[in-house]
Amino acid sequence: MASRIPDASLVTPAPPGALAARFLAWYDRHRRHLPWRMAPGTPSDPYRVWVSEVMLQQVRVETVARHYAPFLERWPTVEALAAAPLEEVLRGWSGLGRYARAHNLHACARLLVERHEGRLPEDEAALRALPGVGPYTAAAIRAIAFGRGDALPPVDGNVERVVARLFALGWEPGTPDTRRRAELRRFAASLAPDGRPGDHAQAIMDLGATVCVPRRPRCGACPVQDACAARALGVADTLVLGPKRAPRPKRYATAFWVSRPEDGAVLLRRRPMKGPLGGTLEPPSTEWRPRRAWRAAEAISAGALPFAADWRRLPGRVRHALSSYEVEFAVMTAADVPRALDTMDGAVWVGREHLEGEALSSLARKLVRHALAATRPRAIRHRRRA
Repeated sequence: MASRIPDASLVTPAPPGALAARFLAWYDRHRRHLPWRMAPGTPSDPYRVWVSEVMLQQVRVETVARHYAPFLERWPTVEALAAAPLEEVLRGWSGLGRYARAHNLHACARLLVERHEGRLPEDEAALRALPGVGPYTAAAIRAIAFGRGDALPPVDGNVERVVARLFALGWEPGTPDTRRRAELRRFAASLAPDGRPGDHAQAIMDLGATVCVPRRPRCGACPVQDACAARALGVADTLVLGPKRAPRPKRYATAFWVSRPEDGAVLLRRRPMKGPLGGTLEPPSTEWRPRRAWRAAEAISAGALPFAADWRRLPGRVRHALSSYEVEFAVMTAADVPRALDTMDGAVWVGREHLEGEALSSLARKLVRHALAATRPRAIRHRRRA
């Protein structure tokens, strides 16, 4: 069970109903204006809520805000999304990362059209059965889109932080994260209001994002500061809000930059649909391995090179953090590019003017930017002078 920190029992919180009213009043005045949100008290379109919640999974609000409206313009309904080719959806998803979510969104849209007449179900079990819809997403859709407050509320990292500080909660080292989250959901449920469950959930999310921030919380701007046990005990800044994240393991690889001499088009390949960054385009590369990037000779012996040539390594490296590990790339290029490369399995030539609109992951875009900068004539002349 979650435990209060020492002397937390001396703090008498306000009744949950009174706290809920304060959260809602604060939200009505200070809510963030986001493109997927309706005005307080206004019903939301379930499709728009679902798309926004999938996009927001472990992605910054600012990033989603840039991509949400263009995505909805291209696919304004479940039916439109279901009818689109997956490759087009991946292009529209470019820049949001975690491409498994785009796969799930597309598969879910097709399932909704086939089995649910193009509508998101209100039932929690039916929602959880859909691809990519977990407990949090299902709770968020039910609360925000359907106004259902008859189950556990949606609890993201912002809500966890508000609840942990409000009740001054703590856990013994080694407490399983699943248990900690379940207890936080139970405390969050104790704050549920009699009405407006969607606005209430978004109010606490916004409070955690803008006031009850991880470091140096702005307690003076909080609508429930007098009921906050962590503030009363002087531990709002120091309260341990969860287990420390373990360092991501590292992987290493080599990418190959191939530019067609006659027109500057770039050689890209499509990653397998299943696996990291599935279905996106990228410069050809070796496997991602838990040791330093391969030398060219090793890549040749493993059959990883796009073609036999005199390869040279470009200066610098490209590093990128994924959800499970960090990847570090060396980038190699060849001057003598064969003309008959269209037969390579899964490879395509993409004109440089079209790269921006292709389904490139953030990692692939880093590789492209790195290679373009390193192969500019000015950069090459500078290296030769040095």
